[in-house]
Amino acid sequence: MNNTLAPWLLPDGYGRPALAALLREGSLVTEAGRFAARRGTTRRLRRAPVAGRSASRVAEPVLLIPGFLAGDWTLTAMAAELRGRGFRTYRSQIHANIGCTVGSALALENRLEQIAERRDARVQIVGHSLGGMIARGLAARRPDLVAGIVTMGSPMRAPAAHHALLTRGVRVLNRLADVGVPGLMSTDCVAGECAHLSFTESQEPLRADVAMTNVYSRRDGIVDWKACIDPAGRAVEVRASHIGMPLDPRVIDVVTTSLLQQSTAYAASPAAVETA
Repeated sequence: MNNTLAPWLLPDGYGRPALAALLREGSLVTEAGRFAARRGTTRRLRRAPVAGRSASRVAEPVLLIPGFLAGDWTLTAMAAELRGRGFRTYRSQIHANIGCTVGSALALENRLEQIAERRDARVQIVGHSLGGMIARGLAARRPDLVAGIVTMGSPMRAPAAHHALLTRGVRVLNRLADVGVPGLMSTDCVAGECAHLSFTESQEPLRADVAMTNVYSRRDGIVDWKACIDPAGRAVEVRASHIGMPLDPRVIDVVTTSLLQQSTAYAASPAAVETA
């Protein structure tokens, strides 16, 4: 373990993907092609005279949070598919997820409050990689705002169980922050009190009426797939690259099914009955 990341972020039993694991991320091309084919088929069906009516609206709104170094644009395809299936989707308003995780969580908490007030409903969150880790912390801290979360390739159990290439990226951000560049992860965000606060919050138990699904892939070339499975959630394995998860139609189907199941479970929960 190097000095960039706090050692408690990589507990025993978890490791970093080997250099060769990055080769598996090449399947992104196939996953993008699979998505393009799905979209083409969907458009043809919608233009057909016998096309059915638009999907019925799902109750809870959905907030999508991108991963490390990524922005809302990386989840555009998934958002479009979810909207086509009846979900109201909302952007995180993150252009590049490279800032302090605690700061991002606070901004997203405000975003959740706005959405919940506008829709008069708790929000479900879909988070990719780091976005799922942030979602896990938000769900623990604000169960009054969060009805459920779906994480995709999010190493919540060991945030440092990722490829060394990402660590180098973190180190660059730290150095830039140290010389005064604003809006970037500082050393404290990955090795100090800030990092500890963020990690601790993501390990807190979830309220009984906050559902969680953890999507993971053994083909993940960026993070250790074992770190993506939270004992408090429902684990679902897919066959996809880390970067390609938000694009792969098979993963989108899993996310859709999970959101619908969690919505149904929440509607039947005692907490929902008491709130109604």
